[in-house]
Amino acid sequence: MTKIESSIPDALYTQVKQLAERENISVDQLVAIALTAQVSAWTAQDYLETRAARGDWQRAREILAKAPDVQPPAHDALD
Repeated sequence: MTKIESSIPDALYTQVKQLAERENISVDQLVAIALTAQVSAWTAQDYLETRAARGDWQRAREILAKAPDVQPPAHDALD
């Protein structure tokens, strides 16, 4: 494990401490969870942007053009 030190506003620390107490976990655990969630969100965004850049609207239109233009069965129709 790597130990990090960071300065945060007192008001944020108070919120974090209260939340950690409410969840019955340490402040260290709460910070690790929050950091993991944020890094995961940024990673997912990067992944989606990379995939979107590879997309081809013309190819998507060609694929959709092959789909039949019919009403969905009653059990699939929106209310």
